[in-house]
Amino acid sequence: MARLHSRKKGKSGTKRPKAKVVPEFSKTEAQKVKDVILKLNKEGVPMSKIGLALRDEYGVPSVRPLIGASISEFLKKEAVLPEYPEDLISLIRKAVRMRNHLKTTKADTHNRVKLGHVESKINRLAKYYVSKNRLPKGWRYDPESAALLVK
Repeated sequence: MARLHSRKKGKSGTKRPKAKVVPEFSKTEAQKVKDVILKLNKEGVPMSKIGLALRDEYGVPSVRPLIGASISEFLKKEAVLPEYPEDLISLIRKAVRMRNHLKTTKADTHNRVKLGHVESKINRLAKYYVSKNRLPKGWRYDPESAALLVK
C-alpha cells in the first residue's frame, strides 16, 4: 500500500507473532507483567515504549496472550489510561514544532505544505477516536490550544 502524502511505496516492518498462545521460552508470569506495566505507566512511559521494554527486558513477545488484554485495554481496566492517545499527542507535538518553525522562517513553503498534511492526519485520527469514544464528542483540533496541550 502506498504512503498517504508522498509518492512512495509502503515500508516493511516487523511481523507480530503468529501464535495466539504464550510461547514456552517466555517464563514471565502474568502478575509480574501487570506490575511492570503499571509501574512504567506511573513513570510516564508511553504505551509503545512499555511494549518495547517488555519485549527487550522481560522476553514477552506479546502481552495479549499473557494477560488476556492489550496494554491499552489493561490500563483502561485499571483506570489509568492517559486522557489523549499517544499517537495523537505525537502528531500534535509535531504540528506545534512545525508552526514554531514557520513563525521564524516564513519562506519555507515545503514545511507549510507538510504542516497541512500533519493537521489532516490529526483531524482524521481525532475523528476515529471520537467514533471509538476515546475523545469527547465535540473534540476539535485547535492549533493555539494544542500548543498548551502538549506542554
